[in-house]
Amino acid sequence: MRLRGTDWFAWATAGGSNAVLLAAETGIAEVLVTATDAWILTDRIEAERLAAEEVPTGYRFAVSEWAEPHQRERHVAQVGGKRILSDRPRGEEGALPQALWQARTVLLPEEIDRYRRVGQRSGEAMAEALAAARPEWSELRLAAEGARSRWARGLEPALVLAAGAERLAHFRHPRPTAASLGAQAMLVFCARGDGLYANLTRFVTFGDGDPQPHDRVREVEAALLDASRPGRSLAELYALAADAYTRLGCPDEIRAHHQGGTTGYLAREQIATPDADTVLTGSMAVAWNPSLPGAKVEDTFVLAPDGTLENLTLIPDWPSTVVHGRARPLPWTGR
Repeated sequence: MRLRGTDWFAWATAGGSNAVLLAAETGIAEVLVTATDAWILTDRIEAERLAAEEVPTGYRFAVSEWAEPHQRERHVAQVGGKRILSDRPRGEEGALPQALWQARTVLLPEEIDRYRRVGQRSGEAMAEALAAARPEWSELRLAAEGARSRWARGLEPALVLAAGAERLAHFRHPRPTAASLGAQAMLVFCARGDGLYANLTRFVTFGDGDPQPHDRVREVEAALLDASRPGRSLAELYALAADAYTRLGCPDEIRAHHQGGTTGYLAREQIATPDADTVLTGSMAVAWNPSLPGAKVEDTFVLAPDGTLENLTLIPDWPSTVVHGRARPLPWTGR
């Protein structure tokens, strides 16, 4: 079994990273698992650092010269056997079984502990960025502050979206621009730490904002969170979200943006769609993000076997309101 992706490498090494280019899906090392051994396949540039900083004990290293990649393939041919499966198969390799993909989304206690730390740091980074924001800032400056606050906490800014008042109502995936924030702004994080993704969205207002869009979108999220229980499929949850938008009198809004889904070693392990077959189990993580023009809500939760949800990304001192028994974020009041 060859694991090439940054997601699978992190899973197999308990949070290690093979990423150098953050935008790449694969990295500078692979995990090779045989019947008798587990190997790290990499080159001489990376081997010492990986062994010292990223890979737990127990792995063997197969180190090739960076200018001679055929050395890696020769090693795999010698120890890997005749049939090889991979998360990103090449040549005659086969795909990993779906059951293994499903198993990866069920988190062990140690993984959940790591996730709690990542979620806490992500929430703190978000609060720091929005507390510093000013209405005259550009969206680019807000995005830069969000990236800085994550890097300062050892988190990779895998995604940062920012929109000020002028663009907020028009775009659900607003890449930051030079436009000023104005009266309000939204900041969206996908923060990667120890291989796991913390996903959250927050708003800041400068003055009196209209609370109604936020109240309405929290009702859609509440329907999703209430139904996020072991045994429910993502297709069922999509249907519940669609019903919630219809009750609000805006049935077409579900088409404007996806509603989120399961998360973990990818920002979205699977998105909820009408035919998504993933069934929730205990120890899975979910991140829902329903939206309306000018409003969105998102946090990362871990689902316990008894159906309770633990919010990993809402820090205690963030302003919040209670919706269906859960603390949900309010817009931060900026200066």
